[in-house]
Amino acid sequence: MMPRPNPAIADWRARRVWVIGASSGIGAALAAELLDAGAEVILSARRAEPMRTLAAGHERARVETLDVSDPAAWRQTWSRLERDAALPDLVVFCAADYRPQTCLDLHAEETRRLFDTNLLGVYHGLEVALPSLARQGGGVALIASVAGYAGLPGAAVYGPGKAALINLAEILYAELHARGLAVYLINPGFVATALTAKNDFAMPGLLTPRQAARAIMRGFARGAFEIHFPLRFTFWLKLLRLLPYRLRLPLLSRLARS
Repeated sequence: MMPRPNPAIADWRARRVWVIGASSGIGAALAAELLDAGAEVILSARRAEPMRTLAAGHERARVETLDVSDPAAWRQTWSRLERDAALPDLVVFCAADYRPQTCLDLHAEETRRLFDTNLLGVYHGLEVALPSLARQGGGVALIASVAGYAGLPGAAVYGPGKAALINLAEILYAELHARGLAVYLINPGFVATALTAKNDFAMPGLLTPRQAARAIMRGFARGAFEIHFPLRFTFWLKLLRLLPYRLRLPLLSRLARS
């Protein structure tokens, strides 16, 4: 039997997890699942009120407002957690922004904002968290997207940012696995959130945030490196990614015209 890429996590009662982007969508649903499983959960996002509502009644929940695009805010939040002996064992990067865009619909300020949230925010967080995690052990989980598998039309900014996260997760695993650091790459398909509500096309295999969160929990329990779902949708995109360009590019062009 092949060894698992990561430790399998089935018992969360001794775990402290920092969920970044916990005010809505997959992040909020995952935080709720972790709390129900007995984990201590630090919830972070810009909007405090939804997180306080989620944390209400949970003694093991802590709310830390955070703007992921601000490197100083990351350092200040990490310092508070360190001061309170509350550093996480696992950091889950869920924060994301999205707008459907073609290559003829680019705006510099919006492009910068999307990359600040979806990609640079992860780098800011890794900068403060990795040194401690590499010493004490633990893990990081990056929520990318199946939009990063191939150049899907209509995701001119979102898709490249998610592709970068997939690449980054592979680098993190290659460099840090031998140090005892777990790295999880999470690639959801379509999930019904405020972000996907902006789409004006049919979304095959659409899941609820709670279904997505439970799929992630099952992936943690398997010790998987990549956690992707739903399989009936991600299978076809993985197949698309394997095709040579002479076959893949015509298919992508057909999607752009549909």
